[in-house]
Amino acid sequence: QVQVVESGGGLVQAGDSLNLSCVVSGLNFGRYAMGWFRQPPEKDREGVSCISVSGDITYYSPSVEGRFTIARDNAKSTVFLRMNSLKPEDTGVYYCAVHQRISFGLSSLKSRQYDYWGQGTQVTVSS
Repeated sequence: QVQVVESGGGLVQAGDSLNLSCVVSGLNFGRYAMGWFRQPPEKDREGVSCISVSGDITYYSPSVEGRFTIARDNAKSTVFLRMNSLKPEDTGVYYCAVHQRISFGLSSLKSRQYDYWGQGTQVTVSS
Protein backbone atom coordinates (compact mmCIF):
# COMPACT_ATOMS: atom_id res chain seq x y z
CA GLN A 1 0.00 0.00 0.00
CA VAL A 2 1.02 3.64 -0.32
CA GLN A 3 3.01 5.05 2.58
CA VAL A 4 3.92 8.70 3.13
CA VAL A 5 6.37 9.50 5.91
CA GLU A 6 7.39 13.02 6.88
CA SER A 7 10.39 13.88 9.06
CA GLY A 8 12.58 16.78 10.08
CA GLY A 9 10.31 18.82 12.30
CA GLY A 10 11.37 20.22 15.65
CA LEU A 11 11.48 23.13 18.05
CA VAL A 12 13.44 26.12 16.80
CA GLN A 13 13.72 29.83 17.45
CA ALA A 14 12.42 32.57 15.19
CA GLY A 15 14.87 33.17 12.36
CA ASP A 16 16.16 29.61 12.34
CA SER A 17 15.86 27.09 9.50
CA LEU A 18 14.53 23.55 9.18
CA ASN A 19 14.61 20.94 6.44
CA LEU A 20 11.60 18.67 6.11
CA SER A 21 11.65 15.43 4.13
CA CYS A 22 8.85 13.19 2.89
CA VAL A 23 9.44 9.70 1.58
CA VAL A 24 6.74 8.00 -0.47
CA SER A 25 6.51 4.28 -1.21
CA GLY A 26 3.97 2.05 -2.86
CA LEU A 27 3.44 4.07 -6.03
CA ASN A 28 5.43 5.39 -8.98
CA PHE A 29 6.60 8.59 -7.29
CA GLY A 30 7.92 10.13 -10.49
CA ARG A 31 4.41 10.25 -11.97
CA TYR A 32 2.86 12.46 -9.29
CA ALA A 33 3.09 16.07 -8.31
CA MET A 34 3.51 16.57 -4.57
CA GLY A 35 2.42 19.11 -2.01
CA TRP A 36 3.25 20.32 1.49
CA PHE A 37 0.51 21.48 3.83
CA ARG A 38 0.39 22.63 7.43
CA GLN A 39 -2.16 22.85 10.17
CA PRO A 40 -1.54 25.57 12.77
CA PRO A 41 -2.99 25.06 16.24
CA GLU A 42 -6.79 25.38 16.22
CA LYS A 43 -6.85 26.33 12.55
CA ASP A 44 -7.67 24.58 9.28
CA ARG A 45 -5.09 22.85 7.14
CA GLU A 46 -3.54 25.16 4.53
CA GLY A 47 -1.44 24.68 1.44
CA VAL A 48 2.21 25.68 1.76
CA SER A 49 3.86 24.61 -1.46
CA CYS A 50 3.57 22.16 -4.33
CA ILE A 51 5.88 20.85 -7.03
CA SER A 52 5.31 19.35 -10.46
CA VAL A 53 6.30 15.86 -11.52
CA SER A 54 9.61 16.95 -13.00
CA GLY A 55 10.23 19.58 -10.32
CA ASP A 56 10.43 22.49 -12.74
CA ILE A 57 7.18 24.14 -11.63
CA THR A 58 6.58 25.18 -8.04
CA TYR A 59 3.96 27.21 -6.21
CA TYR A 60 4.01 28.76 -2.77
CA SER A 61 1.55 30.28 -0.38
CA PRO A 62 2.12 34.04 -0.13
CA SER A 63 2.90 33.60 3.57
CA VAL A 64 6.00 31.51 2.81
CA GLU A 65 7.06 32.82 -0.62
CA GLY A 66 10.75 33.74 -0.57
CA ARG A 67 11.43 31.87 2.69
CA PHE A 68 10.53 28.25 1.84
CA THR A 69 11.85 26.13 -1.03
CA ILE A 70 10.32 22.89 -2.24
CA ALA A 71 12.35 20.30 -4.14
CA ARG A 72 12.15 16.64 -5.04
CA ASP A 73 14.42 13.71 -5.81
CA ASN A 74 12.49 11.24 -7.93
CA ALA A 75 15.26 8.64 -7.69
CA LYS A 76 14.76 8.60 -3.91
CA SER A 77 10.96 9.08 -3.97
CA THR A 78 11.44 12.06 -1.69
CA VAL A 79 10.12 15.60 -1.55
CA PHE A 80 11.79 18.26 0.58
CA LEU A 81 10.79 21.55 2.13
CA ARG A 82 13.57 23.92 3.11
CA MET A 83 12.24 26.50 5.57
CA ASN A 84 14.31 29.61 6.26
CA SER A 85 13.67 32.66 8.42
CA LEU A 86 11.06 30.80 10.41
CA LYS A 87 8.41 32.79 12.26
CA PRO A 88 6.18 31.83 15.19
CA GLU A 89 3.23 31.82 12.80
CA ASP A 90 4.88 28.96 10.89
CA THR A 91 4.14 26.71 13.86
CA GLY A 92 2.00 23.70 13.06
CA VAL A 93 1.93 20.12 11.90
CA TYR A 94 3.39 19.80 8.43
CA TYR A 95 2.08 17.16 6.04
CA CYS A 96 3.00 16.08 2.56
CA ALA A 97 0.57 14.46 0.16
CA VAL A 98 0.32 13.01 -3.32
CA HIS A 99 -1.41 15.13 -5.98
CA GLN A 100 -4.26 13.29 -7.71
CA ARG A 101 -5.38 15.60 -10.51
CA ILE A 102 -4.30 15.56 -14.14
CA SER A 103 -3.78 19.32 -14.30
CA PHE A 104 -1.23 21.09 -12.09
CA GLY A 105 -1.37 24.78 -11.35
CA LEU A 106 -1.79 27.38 -8.63
CA SER A 107 -5.01 25.68 -7.57
CA SER A 108 -2.90 22.66 -6.66
CA LEU A 109 -2.36 24.25 -3.25
CA LYS A 110 -5.85 23.06 -2.34
CA SER A 111 -5.88 19.94 -0.17
CA ARG A 112 -8.89 18.41 -1.92
CA GLN A 113 -6.66 17.68 -4.92
CA TYR A 114 -4.55 15.31 -2.84
CA ASP A 115 -4.71 11.80 -1.54
CA TYR A 116 -2.31 9.65 0.51
CA TRP A 117 -1.35 11.82 3.45
CA GLY A 118 1.38 11.21 5.97
CA GLN A 119 1.07 11.46 9.74
CA GLY A 120 2.78 14.83 9.77
CA THR A 121 5.77 16.31 11.54
CA GLN A 122 5.50 19.00 14.21
CA VAL A 123 7.23 22.33 13.66
CA THR A 124 7.29 24.74 16.59
CA VAL A 125 8.87 28.17 16.27
CA SER A 126 9.40 30.11 19.46
CA SER A 127 9.67 33.90 19.55
